[in-house]
Amino acid sequence: MQTNEHTRLNGLDHLRALAIILVLLFHYKRLYPHPAWINGIEQLGWTGVDLFFVLSGFLISSQLFKELKKDNTISLRTFFIKRFFRIIPLYWIILAAYFIFPYIHEKEALPPLWKFLTFTHNFASDFSNFGTFFQVWSLCVEEHFYLFFPLSLILLNKWKLFKNSYWVLLGLFLFGFALRLFLWNTQIEPFGAEGLSNWGRIIYAPTYNRLDGLLVGVAIAAVHQWLPNVWEKLSKYANTWLITGILLMIVAYFFWTDLANFNTTIFGFPMVAIAYGFMIVGVLSPKSILYQWSSKTTHLIAILSYGIYLSHKAVIIVAHDIISNWGIEKDSNLMFLICMLLCVFVAWGLYLIIEQPFMKLRKKFI
Repeated sequence: MQTNEHTRLNGLDHLRALAIILVLLFHYKRLYPHPAWINGIEQLGWTGVDLFFVLSGFLISSQLFKELKKDNTISLRTFFIKRFFRIIPLYWIILAAYFIFPYIHEKEALPPLWKFLTFTHNFASDFSNFGTFFQVWSLCVEEHFYLFFPLSLILLNKWKLFKNSYWVLLGLFLFGFALRLFLWNTQIEPFGAEGLSNWGRIIYAPTYNRLDGLLVGVAIAAVHQWLPNVWEKLSKYANTWLITGILLMIVAYFFWTDLANFNTTIFGFPMVAIAYGFMIVGVLSPKSILYQWSSKTTHLIAILSYGIYLSHKAVIIVAHDIISNWGIEKDSNLMFLICMLLCVFVAWGLYLIIEQPFMKLRKKFI
């Protein structure tokens, strides 16, 4: 029998694996020749990033809340060292590959290097003409969260406002509604087709529009860490929360598959975040099916998800170019299977060669 902590992580592994699979399907359909069956099931692929946001919000804030409860403070040095060694080495190496080898570019061109180095790629970027390595926009959002969230916790704690900080979460959540509504009414709808063509730059990518998932994750962690009695009551209905989240995602499938429209912009982002939040509440409970189910496959995919996320576009475009010369059609099921396996294999190599050594190295600095 596994320990509770290990079993708990099983559920999060399943969701992390789901997130990267959704992202892979979404990008494969949008950027490359693909089998026809992908056209139907990839429609919620864009929500894979939102699931990553909810997971990050929960995991990072849980870590910080535990430290705050124990020491009544947060070590920024330790936190930033951990984040640096976890995120930056692999990111820099993949980024260097994109600038050294134009052959792996999946779209027109790369944005300026300084946008990648400063994590400002998701602000005012011309994704239509500089769409290569576009997936980094979400990493920018997470890096901004890593920077500002611990600082905010320290200030709230110092000013004796932490116990009432749920108002900050609620305010930021409502702010997202209001800001997206304002931007839609002033910069998208009045300009028709031209406005819609700028939807990704104005609404989809900027951090201030994509806080929903992170905030939901923080809220779950806050209840989990600070309100044990409430959490115990919630845990009794684990599978109900899980099923509710799945049902909400089914609703999203029918109403929010078209990204650049009013309903998705205003209501789709928060509803998807809440749906995934319900699912996370479910998998954290011992009564949940996914809490108890251990899978080596999803565990492996979860471990490799960061490497897959950064490298998959380059892997797929190279695979298509090379393997199609062997007589395998680019839009075939076999090509899709080979590409998916290669994405996992390359990420596994990156994990062994880059991620693991740097994770071991960071222990010397903590």
